[in-house]
Amino acid sequence: MKRIVLVVLGMLAVSTSAFAQATPETIDRALAAAPRQMKEGAAVIKWKADYTYETLKPGTNRMACYDRSGEPGQQPFAVQCTSVANLPRVAQNRKFEAMTDKTARQAALDAAEKDGTRVKPEYGSVWLTMNGPDQARARIHTTIAVPGATTQSTGLPDNNKQGGVWIMNAGTTTAHLMTPGS
Repeated sequence: MKRIVLVVLGMLAVSTSAFAQATPETIDRALAAAPRQMKEGAAVIKWKADYTYETLKPGTNRMACYDRSGEPGQQPFAVQCTSVANLPRVAQNRKFEAMTDKTARQAALDAAEKDGTRVKPEYGSVWLTMNGPDQARARIHTTIAVPGATTQSTGLPDNNKQGGVWIMNAGTTTAHLMTPGS
């Protein structure tokens, strides 16, 4: 009986260790891009090198936020929030981003799009990205995932020439609504 109790206590200690490692500053930084009304309930995760993640702060809504600062190609301050349903897409994106040869990366993305293995984001989900030289000068950019959407299916233009919201990458899993001024 003592062994069972010790094993259970050991498992609890290991399962909560990720939560204990997160500092309030780490959590606050990752949540910087989250909308005010969703911050408290948003999960905060930390991506691992194997394209999985650990939960630093469990969430009570469907938003997950993470820090990308210091990653190759990212600004000194770089955080992102999206739907928890999009985390498999983010993991796949990270695998593609790890390919340093841009031509090979684009070929792999195109192949995944063509053969149907490209993970689709949740239709209508928001992607909030906040980037800049530091948090004070960082800018939030908001897009809305609409995989497969086209001008014909939405009535929205597929370029920014008219002003207003438009579909970027129309007809692909990457299709998303661009929101000017964000």
